Amino acid sequence: MDIQFSNLKQAKDAVGIIFCDHNCRLIGYGKKLDLLSKKYLSNTIKSDESFKSRKSKNFDYLIIHNPQNLSFSKLYVFKLKNINNASNRDFQILGGSLQSLVKFYKEHNVIIYPDGINSSKLSFANSTSDMLLGFLLASYKFTKYFSKKGKKKNINTIKIKIYSAQYSRLQKGYETVKAIHDGVTMTRNLVTEPPNIMTPPELAKNAASLEKVGVKVTILGEKEMTKLGMGSLLSVGRGSEHESKLAIMEWKGHKNKKKKPIAFIGKGVSFDTGGVSLKPAGGMEEMKYDMGGSAVVIGLMKTLAIRKARTNVIGVVGLVENHIGNMATRPSDVVKSYSGQTIEVLNTDAEGRLVLADALWYTQEKYKPELMVDLATLTGAIIIAIGNEYAGLFSNNDKLSKQLEDAGKIEDEKLWRFPLHDKFDKMINSSIADMQNISNGRGAGSITAAQFLQRFVNKVPWAHLDIAGTTWSKTNLPTSPKGATAFGVKLLNKFVSKYHEGK
Repeated sequence: MDIQFSNLKQAKDAVGIIFCDHNCRLIGYGKKLDLLSKKYLSNTIKSDESFKSRKSKNFDYLIIHNPQNLSFSKLYVFKLKNINNASNRDFQILGGSLQSLVKFYKEHNVIIYPDGINSSKLSFANSTSDMLLGFLLASYKFTKYFSKKGKKKNINTIKIKIYSAQYSRLQKGYETVKAIHDGVTMTRNLVTEPPNIMTPPELAKNAASLEKVGVKVTILGEKEMTKLGMGSLLSVGRGSEHESKLAIMEWKGHKNKKKKPIAFIGKGVSFDTGGVSLKPAGGMEEMKYDMGGSAVVIGLMKTLAIRKARTNVIGVVGLVENHIGNMATRPSDVVKSYSGQTIEVLNTDAEGRLVLADALWYTQEKYKPELMVDLATLTGAIIIAIGNEYAGLFSNNDKLSKQLEDAGKIEDEKLWRFPLHDKFDKMINSSIADMQNISNGRGAGSITAAQFLQRFVNKVPWAHLDIAGTTWSKTNLPTSPKGATAFGVKLLNKFVSKYHEGK
């Protein structure tokens, strides 16, 4: 996507996008263009009774072809509803709507005049940045595996020009927009890739690619993890031909490089057959995105590095493939975790918690983080509980929970907090080991999974995000085509920006 910024002006034979309020009154540069057109624009709007009367949509538009006294070949007039109360997400959705319009009409040289679209909640620069972010995110396509003959024309060939009286300020803000977009795109690509390509070693290579943007990356293989004693994580990948990995990404952006980092840990099961506790065939193809948590952490680290986040951050991802083989872990096996605690594996399809157990303990022991947040497509139970609109939140710290929830509300990546309690914790006690990886009953599946993880965090402020229902969408969303959503990248970037950089 080619986006350029310039001062206010007309352009010959270009397509322009201007805005009006819910009463169809032109705003920003639209008013200037109306004067130059000798009121042709406002008179055209007034004469369109349908455009004036439509009230149901957040956004609506009118097309004016070859407007008199102007050099444009076409003008789109976008009508905004409740602009004064618009939030960050509202402007992102506006950007997504603009992208849909440009795509539908196959426009390739577009000028957007954003002046005047700020709300009482946001500055003009921030509202425009969110609009551009929404535009970029909605433009996502994954065409890598189409043959050349079958490839469709890519939206990235479009040229978008932003003309504004504050263009230099907008151009500077676009650097952060691009960083978020790049991180989200990387996450979506990782999740969308087929599992025969995106194996644990390949995921590790993608993590290592962040060294190009200043992230220090360390990759541990099975030999190193065996020496450390990571029997829990390693037990998951025993049936696979692909080597399990642990990728550690370090970004030191704080002026005090020794300041305690904040840590993000991701589950990276590149494909989940369920192991010996085999999943049913129906829907198993979706298990390629069981590495969604790790993809979010890798994408987030890319965003933070590109925009040079002013804090110290650690990203740790456990990368395995849960497959069937003659060495695969069996139900009733007992494994020893890196923490020294033993685990009776009653169900090999409850494998993500085994990966995170060692990753969490390693992170807190080696890096002594200020806090830890893990992300995982951990349980189907969370989808039964709250569907696909929210991710589940579990935490041992009220302050951390509130900050994550607030960041999620801003970015419309919503979290719903669930309880943790000693009585739930007792449900995973084992008669022959320190714990078992599932409870003996059917109830509270997402909670007992979180209780399992809590046994590997001691007293470090910690939150667990169960993103099983939000990582993949079967329908188009306002700024996300159906498929991988990258839920969590924007949320955690906002969390870092708002609460750990003083922004």
